[in-house]
Amino acid sequence: MNTPTPDTATGDEHAGHAGHGYITAKDDYLKRLRRIEGQSRGLQRMVEEEKYCIDILTQVSAMTKALQAVAMGLLEDHISHCVVDAAVAGGPEAEAKIKEATDAIARLVRS
Repeated sequence: MNTPTPDTATGDEHAGHAGHGYITAKDDYLKRLRRIEGQSRGLQRMVEEEKYCIDILTQVSAMTKALQAVAMGLLEDHISHCVVDAAVAGGPEAEAKIKEATDAIARLVRS
């Protein structure tokens, strides 16, 4: 398997790759993540203010769904960009990208 080596300056093992699949929707992802960050702060506030358990759980569920939506979007972008490009090129890189995507799907299913 062709494992990427980390960029020594950034520690990014995928540095040097042409734009990632999500790059065209980067601003959308950042907006979603900032909204999720706000939800997290809201949950902290709810606990501090001793709100009703079910109300907190409802907000946890909403935040979980929002994170899952981000994850599914990133996965779709990864498959349609990174995996497809690697598959077209073929070779060990294609096998590595397919395994990487499969492992990511397995992690999402377990979570």
